[in-house]
Amino acid sequence: MNTIPTVRTGAAQRLAALAETALGGPLPLRLRAWDGSEAGPAEGPVVVVRSRRALRRLLWQPGELGLAQAYVTGEIDVDGDLAEGLRTMWAAARERRLHPPRLALADLARATTTAAFLGAAGPRPPAPASQARLRGGLHSRARDRAAISHHYDLSNDFYRLLLDETMAYSCGYWTSDEPHFTPADAQRAKLELICRKLALTPGARLLDIGCGWGSLTLYAAQRHKAQVTAVTLAKEQAAHVREQVAERGLENLVEVVCQDYRDITGGAHDAVSTVEMGEHVGDAEYPAFAAALHRLVRPRGRVLVQQMSRGTKAPGGGAFIEAYIAPDMHMRPLGETVALLEEAGLEVRSTESLREHYVRTVAAWHRTLEDRWADFVRLVGEETARVWRLYLVGGALAFQERRMGVDQILSVRPTPGGDVGMPATPQDWYAGPDQL
Repeated sequence: MNTIPTVRTGAAQRLAALAETALGGPLPLRLRAWDGSEAGPAEGPVVVVRSRRALRRLLWQPGELGLAQAYVTGEIDVDGDLAEGLRTMWAAARERRLHPPRLALADLARATTTAAFLGAAGPRPPAPASQARLRGGLHSRARDRAAISHHYDLSNDFYRLLLDETMAYSCGYWTSDEPHFTPADAQRAKLELICRKLALTPGARLLDIGCGWGSLTLYAAQRHKAQVTAVTLAKEQAAHVREQVAERGLENLVEVVCQDYRDITGGAHDAVSTVEMGEHVGDAEYPAFAAALHRLVRPRGRVLVQQMSRGTKAPGGGAFIEAYIAPDMHMRPLGETVALLEEAGLEVRSTESLREHYVRTVAAWHRTLEDRWADFVRLVGEETARVWRLYLVGGALAFQERRMGVDQILSVRPTPGGDVGMPATPQDWYAGPDQL
């Protein structure tokens, strides 16, 4: 008597069926489960589900955040190029019009049954330790301080390992494609560009809001002899800038203040800069922030805002970014930011997109992370290192694919009579690398 052989269905096939139902289309990537079974396309990166715990996590938290949690904990990994895996997923979402996971009651029941069959049912797994845990009212002073500390107070040693000698943690300005032109050169070119746009001269009073590790503050004081007040909420950053001020003998030119921008008093600065800090201000709070920029600069004084942007359909940073990197951040289209600055009384004189420059900047940080992976793991642990790998890879692709942008917006405070004191054709803004 002939018998029909039994066909065994592995975990990968069951997971693939669930994923295709949730996404509304076929899997764009191959899937390998903890039992060795595989499903999906034969070529390209492979998503490796290392444990049943990943399935339980995704059952409780479907979507981007659940996937990110599983990745940073190592419950899910990518065998192959992570960037290519993310690019393939996003391309499939566009081309096949896949939608974010949406589980109807019937789908949820099916997923729960599958999880039980695979031994993955159970209580919600706790959020990874690296995920932000903020309390208090949105954009209250205490909550903002905690949000900034979560990211920027990771440790100065970490950022020294990741960044170049300028310690600039913002988009560089790549004025050359020559091999000898380094990420540090790109940062110095950006700093010089900002100083020229602000028309800094010896003795000019510059207010640097969100000064980071002091790259612009130190450059403006040392090279342009400006009198700089540097403001940051992050204690680690303030300590580093003070150390550098003392080491470089700039005590007479630089004051470092650790405070909220809402607590800055005075005004009449010749120039105000805020480099990639406006994303942390908040949506409802931005009009007051723009008003503060207007108040803090003198008539005919210039304000430069370098800020990231997103399209109208995705104003925030995304679930992963907001949970692990920049909690409570808000990005908006460039035009909306320009309108808010103008409504505050500033006259916007120019905008310049640096989107392609950020692709190269983030790629350089990612190379450093991978080249020094063992050092990063020893310093902050593998989970945090994986957070940064996902952040940098995803960030570079977001800029490359125009889902995110970054711009320099130069504005001026007119006098009551409307005088802005600016040349109509400011040709001296841009300097080649030989002039820096």
